[in-house]
Amino acid sequence: MTIRLTVAQALVRFLAVQYSERDGERRRLIGATWGIFGHGNVAGIGQALVEYAGVMPYHQGRNEQSMVHAAVGYARQSGRLATHAVTTSIGPGATNLVTGAALATVNHLPVLLLPGDVFATRPADPVLQQLEVPYAGDVSVNDTLRPVSRYFDRITRPEALVPAALQAMRVLTDPVETGAVTLALPQDVQAEAYDWPEEFFAERVWTVRRPGADPVELARAARAVRVARRPLVVAGGGVHHSRAEAALAAFASATGIPVASTQAGKGSLRYDHPQDVGGIGHTGTATADELARTADLVIGVGTRFTDFTTASGTLFRHPEARFVHLNIAPYDAHKLAALPLVADARTGLEELTGALAAYRADGAYVDEYTRGKERWERRVDACFAAEPTARPTQPQVIGALDALVDESDIVVNAAGSLPGDLHKLWRARSADQYHLEYGYSCMGYEIPAALGVKLAAPERNVWALVGDGTYLMMPTELVTAVQEGIAIKVLLVQNHGYASIGGLSESVGGERFGTAYRFRNEEGAYSGAPLPVDLAANAASLGMRVLRAGTAGELRAALAEARAADTPTCVYVETETSDTVSGAPEAQAWWDVPVAATATRTPAVTAREQYERHVSTRRRHL
Repeated sequence: MTIRLTVAQALVRFLAVQYSERDGERRRLIGATWGIFGHGNVAGIGQALVEYAGVMPYHQGRNEQSMVHAAVGYARQSGRLATHAVTTSIGPGATNLVTGAALATVNHLPVLLLPGDVFATRPADPVLQQLEVPYAGDVSVNDTLRPVSRYFDRITRPEALVPAALQAMRVLTDPVETGAVTLALPQDVQAEAYDWPEEFFAERVWTVRRPGADPVELARAARAVRVARRPLVVAGGGVHHSRAEAALAAFASATGIPVASTQAGKGSLRYDHPQDVGGIGHTGTATADELARTADLVIGVGTRFTDFTTASGTLFRHPEARFVHLNIAPYDAHKLAALPLVADARTGLEELTGALAAYRADGAYVDEYTRGKERWERRVDACFAAEPTARPTQPQVIGALDALVDESDIVVNAAGSLPGDLHKLWRARSADQYHLEYGYSCMGYEIPAALGVKLAAPERNVWALVGDGTYLMMPTELVTAVQEGIAIKVLLVQNHGYASIGGLSESVGGERFGTAYRFRNEEGAYSGAPLPVDLAANAASLGMRVLRAGTAGELRAALAEARAADTPTCVYVETETSDTVSGAPEAQAWWDVPVAATATRTPAVTAREQYERHVSTRRRHL
């Protein structure tokens, strides 16, 4: 039997009956579709969404990139068992997807992209918004999505949708391959009718696998742990993706091995777990980084070992340092010449715990990192302490929120100076409270991602922590929050510029050039008065309820009021940024940002001397 539908109608019906399943939990794979319509999708996917409004929920976005961010936020909060689709017109609508697609793929988070494309039949060539490529007639702007997609296909004939759609679902649910998946849809093909086999619309369940470790690899890993004197676990985002937090806690408690976390892995253990020693790397804690410098065995769990985590290859300094890496992706498991343990994080941790029965880290080592953990907690307390009548520093803003929330709250952040402060200072109270996108560190991610997180967890308080720089990149989805009644909380921090890059610029001899939001002075530099920009008024103009806080005391009251609100609410605060006011602890490990090899200005010359001292300590672990 066949059913006559357009390609777009068939795709929407197909997506509505796809499910994922892991550990007996079954979820609808594509929970909704985000869309902005133009001549590339309005009569195809747009019409199909009207036709099947009862089975495919729709969300109206304001920016194509931010729609992908919302879908990614939903996917992460759903444990990668569910995601959203995003549809756009051809041309600029499609190219606006590229940044969001890259973010999804870098972070191994599933999202389905359905950009419109130019006519497959070419009745008129070029059409509006078509980029002509003289050397290749089959190339369109959608081809920019190929390098940032884990799967890409262009549906130039109706019957080609069947294998392409099935492959797309396979990739979205594959814990190794998942990321952005793109099905480019020429606008004429979308509206073309075809007789589809009924079987195409049958419910399908895609199993998310939990492969175990190879016995030989498991035995090697266990031996490496048993002979180590100073082992350290580095927990990455794979712990969360696998929902392996309980397995990690059991492993750490049984063995006494301390656990440091990457940005993506923070919250793998609660902050008050005895073995949790905080963030690691350039934005990590002094405790974790010192343990890393002296570790003779580093056990990675679901991490990509990025340059922030390894301090650009300078962190793991023990002369006999070795690595074991538990990762479901062989590509990552072999990094740093590690003994690979290719397996699902939860399954692998359970197996490794069993293989290490009766093993326990040396008591003196446990006492050492326990004292270090206590010292760092006192530093956090000092950073959070604030005079109620004074303007707060950024760490004090974080401290005010930290003191208010409980384990049900979720904080979302991605870019600027906030990620570094949060990684060092935030006290994660639950496995999914700390939602930091730092694989791509994309400015503008926070607000739309918070929408996605809130859609996935409507009963919880979701906070988008946003600096002025990232706010100006992408505030548009505040309108969506207001329109849909999605009660996110936005904590908007005004520090008059790109604070993170300003500090980095100063440290590498760039003299904070072009990083301040200020008027030009008489010499033309941006060092005049701060710009008279009222971001709180801007947020209010987009429909948000806005609470202004001028002091630390007012901030605490505003945050409490926002947390209790059942409508989208923004708390606006301007931070104290003078050099005489203490901020977060400085970086505890290096990060390689190359400095000018020759210069005449003193800051660059001095920075180069410091750079050469640091780079000389880099190691290649072979």
